[in-house]
Amino acid sequence: MALFNQSRSTIIRLIFLGIFLIIIVQLLNLQVFSGKYEQLAMDNAVFPKVKYPDRGIIFDRKNRAILNNTIMYDLVVTPSESKHTDTFSLCDILGIDTAEYKKRMLEARFKNGPYRPSIFEDLLTPELHARLDENIWKFPGFALVERPVRVYPFNAAAHILGYIGEADSGIIKRSKGFYRMGDYVGRSGLESYYESILMGTRGVQYMIKDNRNRLVGSYENGRFDTAAIAGRNLRTSIDMDLQQLAEKLITNKVGAVVAIDPKTGGILAMASGPNYDPNSLTGPNKQKNYGQLALDVAGPLLNRAIQGNYEPGSTFKPLGALIALDEGVITPSYGYPCGGRYFGCGHGKPACTHSNPGHAANLRLAIANSCNSYFVQVYRNSVDNPEYRGVKKGYEKWRDYLNAFGLGQRTGVDLTSELPGLVPDTSRYNTVYRGSWNSCTNLTLGIGQDMMNATPLQLANAMCIVANKGFYFTPHFVQGIDGQSANDTLLNKFKQKHEVLTKISDDAYEAVHAGMQQVIDGTSSRAKIPGINVCGKTGTAEKFRIIQGRRIKLDDNSVFVCFAPREDPKIALAVIVENSGFGNTWAAPIAGLMMERYLKDSLPAERLKEVDRIAHSSLLPSYIPYLQYIEDSARAANWLQRYKDSSALRKFMRERSKPPFPRSREKAPKHSLGMVVPVTPDPRLFTKNNLA
Repeated sequence: MALFNQSRSTIIRLIFLGIFLIIIVQLLNLQVFSGKYEQLAMDNAVFPKVKYPDRGIIFDRKNRAILNNTIMYDLVVTPSESKHTDTFSLCDILGIDTAEYKKRMLEARFKNGPYRPSIFEDLLTPELHARLDENIWKFPGFALVERPVRVYPFNAAAHILGYIGEADSGIIKRSKGFYRMGDYVGRSGLESYYESILMGTRGVQYMIKDNRNRLVGSYENGRFDTAAIAGRNLRTSIDMDLQQLAEKLITNKVGAVVAIDPKTGGILAMASGPNYDPNSLTGPNKQKNYGQLALDVAGPLLNRAIQGNYEPGSTFKPLGALIALDEGVITPSYGYPCGGRYFGCGHGKPACTHSNPGHAANLRLAIANSCNSYFVQVYRNSVDNPEYRGVKKGYEKWRDYLNAFGLGQRTGVDLTSELPGLVPDTSRYNTVYRGSWNSCTNLTLGIGQDMMNATPLQLANAMCIVANKGFYFTPHFVQGIDGQSANDTLLNKFKQKHEVLTKISDDAYEAVHAGMQQVIDGTSSRAKIPGINVCGKTGTAEKFRIIQGRRIKLDDNSVFVCFAPREDPKIALAVIVENSGFGNTWAAPIAGLMMERYLKDSLPAERLKEVDRIAHSSLLPSYIPYLQYIEDSARAANWLQRYKDSSALRKFMRERSKPPFPRSREKAPKHSLGMVVPVTPDPRLFTKNNLA
């Protein structure tokens, strides 16, 4: 029995010893090896305040800041630390209810976890920031963080400069965690293309918190702080005076204006209409404003200069002439007996504006008079060239020339979302016509129609090639980066000279230049500039659109391309105004004003009157209000179906009793974002004559 008691006593001692050793090991682990509780204590007493860097500033060619920074504040929350927050007081200050509060807290936990700060309310107004700053001690887990916000001093170049937005889960995932919730990134324009240059590096400032969650000082005198490093600045080729003029001239119109310096490829101005105020996508109302812009069927967010696909029309004729001259199928003295229609394919199409004898007696006159018959015959001569033994091989050779002129492929401009346009290849025609086609099938390619599409930027770049007699530099905005090093390779491709068509003789270019100069003395006199030789070409392209299942014939697009001066080109332009008639009516005078403003650095008083006339003329297509009405009423009906709320739909039901269709070309009012307020469309849009 004594032996048993002794054994039991030993076992008990061993158990106590084991427990004691476990306690010692755990204490050693907690106090020496593990930093868990130290971190928890740090999190409770120290707040890591993120210091967002200033994004780089963007300057125009005259070193004026056209995109700058200002400071606003975000309210951020760390969900795990917010249990004792005065919820009702915070909701009262923010103007939200408790359901919205809970929803935001759940989103913060889901997106960024409970232990990391997430944005609860971004870009606070000065008044809201002042109220929160005064009461922040009531809200444990919440803090105010400075946020550099973009500001556009000239209220211009929205499509070029772009905007920034909070990084979403997709961006964070693609960056492999480099971006965090709350980071802002470039979402469009130069902001997106040069994100790595403009973004800078965020820093951290560690602040001590008191028992009321107030920040009372720097932790360890800032020994562990890291400074935010500002992004680097961009120096661009943009002439902001010219840019503002372009945007003024395209007001209340659908289309685009592009101006390029042929010697460098630097883009001087790029405007797209309808436009919007870039400052509307900064500050506390940016999400609401973006929603309004996105729902506008006129597409103010669409940069038509790089995303609009247009038939070049007669502006293509100088390019077709250069191809034929280089192929040797015509000479500058080549003429065609046009009597007002083309009968070479037996159907009398296309028609010509002129029918007087001799208007296409040579290349110069054919360009000056824009003879359709002449240029469809020139196209047929090129693709039916006996050297290629068949139209399909001849067509592919002709298409290669167009690619060299930059059509049918992206230019490579330093903007995202550029479209390539379209120059169809033989496979497309083989599919459409089941392999049975010839030069008569697509003869209107010779006058820039059929399936051919190009962006305004492509047309302006093609004019640079014509002006330079065969070479160009990739169109771009940014000329330099502050602090540029050998590791900065983004700009390298813009410095390469592309000698794509220098094999075409100078005589051929001079013959085409002569015809384009005579255009200005004839059909495009409204682009004439006293004392400067301008080379240009008008274009008028038919426009159709499918609306509510009907193919509608709209007014023609007004198109104009040019460069000047002829002897030493300093500017090349492309202007497209949708549904506005002849090229000389609207596109040519816009181009003339742009060239004169740039080349002479000012406009005389009488020319300023012309600026005002064009700027105050509304040429918005009549189908836009109709489509807006359809989209808005469809959304209202969907809202009724989903939420049983008929308030939005009642508006459209009430309007049924009103006179439905006032005239569509009335001057349209603007709302606060600079967009056009839709008016109800003209019923004459849907007449039998307009339905095909």
